[in-house]
Amino acid sequence: MENNKSNFSRRRFIGTSASFAAATAIAGPSLFAAPSILKNNNKPNSIINGVQIGVITYSFRSMPDQSAEATLKYILDCGISAIELMGDPAESYAGKPENTVDRRRYYTLMSSKRNGDVLSDEQQKEMTEMQQKMAAYNKTVAQWRSTVSMDKFAELRKMYNDAGVTIYAFKPRAFGKDNTDAEIDWGMRAAKTLGASHVTLEHPGDDAHTQKLGDMAKKHGIFVAYHGHEQQTPTFWDTALKQSKYNALNLDLGHYVAAGNTDPLEIIKSKHDRIMSMHTKDRQTPGHGKGNVPWGTGDTPITQALQLMRDNNYKFPVTIELEYEIPEGSNAIEEVRKCLKYCKKSLA
Repeated sequence: MENNKSNFSRRRFIGTSASFAAATAIAGPSLFAAPSILKNNNKPNSIINGVQIGVITYSFRSMPDQSAEATLKYILDCGISAIELMGDPAESYAGKPENTVDRRRYYTLMSSKRNGDVLSDEQQKEMTEMQQKMAAYNKTVAQWRSTVSMDKFAELRKMYNDAGVTIYAFKPRAFGKDNTDAEIDWGMRAAKTLGASHVTLEHPGDDAHTQKLGDMAKKHGIFVAYHGHEQQTPTFWDTALKQSKYNALNLDLGHYVAAGNTDPLEIIKSKHDRIMSMHTKDRQTPGHGKGNVPWGTGDTPITQALQLMRDNNYKFPVTIELEYEIPEGSNAIEEVRKCLKYCKKSLA
């Protein structure tokens, strides 16, 4: 994963009729009236037999508008009542400077390189130029974060809560080794304001940094949950967990299977008390190609994991993460609905 979403601002959505037309065609009623539409009595409930099914808003990265209002509409259209919120919708709502880099393209290239794909000279040059522009943009954002009020984050939380959606995790790009202490502090304050119990980030692979984040999280009374890809192992999080009780897991069950770990249910059993949320997708084992596939067609024991949580009353949320290729004629909303339906069937 994970941060490869488009960075459309609220102004671009409101001011661009083409985006509006595309959004209404896919998502339904006009999003101009989002606040009035979203305050309704038909609030979603995706708690199934005691298991909270949520979604990471990254799942909607292919949708035509990425504003906080449009994102909420997508969530409601899926019937989801709790989420892991990516940084862009919230920060754009609060007035973050607009990014001119095509982040979808940028993160596609980054993902390809991370997966071991060989980039052409032209692709490598393109990625290098984007990295330089992103570095300059990140400095601008750091300055903005140092002065921005929490008022808009409180307002966003109320808008989501009024619609029946709670925010259990927040994932801005603010907790890396290249972020300032002020940005980290901002990210934790924003998460608390949004109502999140934890922030999420890719595991930095740096013991000093996980110690630092754990110490800062203690000050704010919030947890830091580290995400992993195919570097996940049963002991992947052990050092961070020993460093601070505020360090935790953002387990990714699908990536864990693709990494070749042979007993994915065991890590849930052994570390359930330190898991803050679990990304869920269906991936294949290395022997089957490691594919990211529609739910129920891969090797990830999603049903067994959900039933394990239900039967043992584990309370961390299950986060739907849509990463498989969306079939022609469908869209992210339809595919997230299918994933939720799969969860309901598994937990029936």
